[in-house]
Amino acid sequence: MSKRITGATRITDDELKELVLKLQALVPAESSSRSTTRVSSSKILKETCNYIKKLHKEVDDLSTRLTYLLDSMDSNSVDVETLRSLLQQSYI
Repeated sequence: MSKRITGATRITDDELKELVLKLQALVPAESSSRSTTRVSSSKILKETCNYIKKLHKEVDDLSTRLTYLLDSMDSNSVDVETLRSLLQQSYI
């Protein structure tokens, strides 16, 4: 069985296939037929990358919206300061 080197650890082809299958289960399918047909590992990895990019964009958009909402609220409000404090804790 061949081995592939990733970082300082070795991973077998079977382990790689298992990891790709786990990714496939986590990432929403681009098409509904994916669950019934065999999909190449490269396609699954591409879909995973695209999905992660999409999630990053959603986070950025939500962050922008939240900033706008917080800026439009009364800055002396206890709720605003509580929200800002909670958000800063989540980024640490």
